[in-house]
Amino acid sequence: MTGSIDIVRDADCWTFTLNRPGKMNALNADTVEALLSGIDDAHRSGARLLVFRGSGRNFSAGFDQGTLDQETDADLLYRLVRIETLLQRVESSPCATVAYAHGRNFGAGVDLFVACRKRFCSADATFRMPGLRFGLVLGTRRFGECVGRETAREILEQTRSIAAEEAVRIGLATRLVEAEFVADVIAGVRETASLLDRETQQHLYRVLESRSSDRDLADLVRSASRPGLKQRMLAYANAR
Repeated sequence: MTGSIDIVRDADCWTFTLNRPGKMNALNADTVEALLSGIDDAHRSGARLLVFRGSGRNFSAGFDQGTLDQETDADLLYRLVRIETLLQRVESSPCATVAYAHGRNFGAGVDLFVACRKRFCSADATFRMPGLRFGLVLGTRRFGECVGRETAREILEQTRSIAAEEAVRIGLATRLVEAEFVADVIAGVRETASLLDRETQQHLYRVLESRSSDRDLADLVRSASRPGLKQRMLAYANAR
């Protein structure tokens, strides 16, 4: 266990479980840094599979807004850059990556889900990305590549919620899996990941990468550095 996450290593499979159930596994600064450190450790160890899950009622409620009144625009910008760094680390991982989502998931939590190559969810899972309501562009390109640009535009313009069945239909989720069958599904992904040697697997992922990391970071910084970020986020939080 590492503070706000649990890390379980089973040979070449590392499982990262977000463990802030009282906060719906929202991503605070400590959680993001613990994930980054853990992923780096997994990469150094020669891991073949990374799994991301959440404890309690859901996978992740995204960016933790619980300390907004104590932070400056600069603080928030730095936290968002670190989240984008996390998303890029997962998306470009040399390992096979799996996310399992259940319950209500928002913002950066959905972005973490999207950054994984295999994405499973329970029938009760929902996904919503409200960041554009306060002028924030985070994870947009990944979401567009995942579900298609036209579908992404329609969903993001409305900042509407996506139910599990729609998530599978549009490609946001790979398929529906209930909790009791997750271990079997992960075992199947693990078996597939072992079919190629590690170097070949990494080469395959590099060839298929979109290589848009610099643009993603620039788009995020451009949107988040617009004056008044904290006030926009507070206004959104207070209006809910």
